[in-house]
Formats: sequence, structure tokens, C-alpha cells
Amino acid sequence: MNQGTNSNGSLLAGWISLISNIILTILKIVVGTLFNSPVLLADGYHNAGDVIASGAALTSMRISKRPADEDHPYGHGKAEVISSAIVGIILLLAAIYIAFESFSAFFHEPEKASVIAFITAIISLVWKQVLYVYTIRIGKRTNSKGLIATAYDHLADVYASLAAVLGIGLALVGEIYHIQLLTYGDPIAGIIVTILVFKLAYGMIIEAIDTLMEKSVSKERLDNFTSLILTIPEVKRIDRLRAREHGHYVLIDLRVGVAGELTIQEGHDIIRKIKKTIMENQSDVDEVLIHLNPWYEIDKA
Repeated sequence: MNQGTNSNGSLLAGWISLISNIILTILKIVVGTLFNSPVLLADGYHNAGDVIASGAALTSMRISKRPADEDHPYGHGKAEVISSAIVGIILLLAAIYIAFESFSAFFHEPEKASVIAFITAIISLVWKQVLYVYTIRIGKRTNSKGLIATAYDHLADVYASLAAVLGIGLALVGEIYHIQLLTYGDPIAGIIVTILVFKLAYGMIIEAIDTLMEKSVSKERLDNFTSLILTIPEVKRIDRLRAREHGHYVLIDLRVGVAGELTIQEGHDIIRKIKKTIMENQSDVDEVLIHLNPWYEIDKA
């Protein structure tokens, strides 16, 4: 699959996520208000934050696909990393909000549960699960940080919707069988969701910070690059190998030793061979900067 198709696929997934979040936000807030369901209303306000997150992710994906220019010689890939951080912060705020609403509910008489609110929560749960599976597959295939962040945002909504389903469901059972404890199912489920969403947000923010701070790719990836480079017979040694993520692609800095007697043309051909070998085997590598060092037979000692 070529880069243009990947780009179109990730943007389509971004638009589907944005439109879905708008629809679900309206649905949850309207039903939550009409049927006086605090957990569904809280989930609806959470979804309103998702609209902002989806919009940020979609905008960043469009920016990240722009080619390198004079002001941004390494491209615009980190735009997606910035949006990933924004989504993480929004999820963190959502976790705080859900926690506040959940703890506050214990100090008030529980609201009467609604079957309509219960059905709405189930619709949201199924819808968000489908969106999560769809966006995470495309996000990982295209290595789109913005879309992967959107997928994790959907996963947080799956947790929240599951809590709403369990909370409203337990409350309905509690009302039918007159079990007072179960009528507080909403806030209990909300506290559990708070922990899950907070953990998800924390991981996203840390990953975004690592990328913005130029953290190296994993040792496994560096080992893969090393193996590829050493398949080229003209390369006598690797003096330095560094690689970092730049959004949805990877940049590599490399210093290798080659025979000191080679001509400039021969050295140039080796550089092209190294680049071609790496980029043909690692589709997410966008640039390989190579410096040649002279190597002589005496260096074996």
C-alpha cells in the first residue's frame, strides 16, 4: 500500500471519529438530561472533550502529511505527537472530572435509573468498541501517532460506556429488588473508570514527551538497523547509529567505516546502497543521514 493510500485511510478514520463523537455527544447529553442520568450526562460531557481531541488529531494528521520545506527540513511529523499529547491531557482532565462526579454522587440520594439511558449506554459501548478496533488497526498500519491517540481515546470511552452500562444496570436491578447498595452502581463504576482512563492518559503523555525530547527508538529496532547495515559487504564497521521517531516516520543518523582507498564516487554509491537497503526493509524510515569514516586493514588489530 502506497503512502497516499495510507494518508487517505488515516484521514478518513479521523473524520469518522470526529463525526461519531459529535453524534454521541449530542445523544448522551440529550438522553442524560431528559431522563436525569448523571453518569450518562458525565459521559456526554466527556465525549464533548473527545470532539476537541478528534479535531486536534485530524488537524495534526493533515499537517504531518505536508512535505518538508525550508522552515521544516525534517518534515512536519511531530504535529501528530503534539496532538497525541493534547488528547492525553484531555483524557487526564476527563478522568479528574469523572472522579469528581463519582465521589460527589455518594453524598446525594441516587437518581432513578432509566431503561432509555441504559440502552443509550449500550449503543455507545458497541459504537466506541467498533471505532477503537477500526482506528487502532489503521493507526498502527500507517504509524499515525494522531490516529493511534484517537484510538486510545475511543478505548477510554469504551471504559466509560462500560461503567455507564454496569452502573445504570446495577441501579435498575437495585430499584427492582430494593437493594440500596446497588443504586450506587453509577459512582462505583465511575471510580473504576477513573483509574483506567488516568493510566491510559499518563502513558500517552509520557510517550509524546519522549518523542518530543528526541528519545531513541527501542534497542530491538536499533539491532534490526544494525543487522541490515552489516549485510552490505563494503561496510567494515558501524561507528555510531542513532534513530529517533519524528511523528509517523523515523530518522536515522549513521557513521560507518569503509575502506579508506575508495574514491568519492565509490563512497557515494555505498551511501546510496545503505539507504536503499534500510528504506526498502523498514517502510517507516523517511531519512538516513550517513557519514563515512576511513577504515584500513590495520584497524582490524
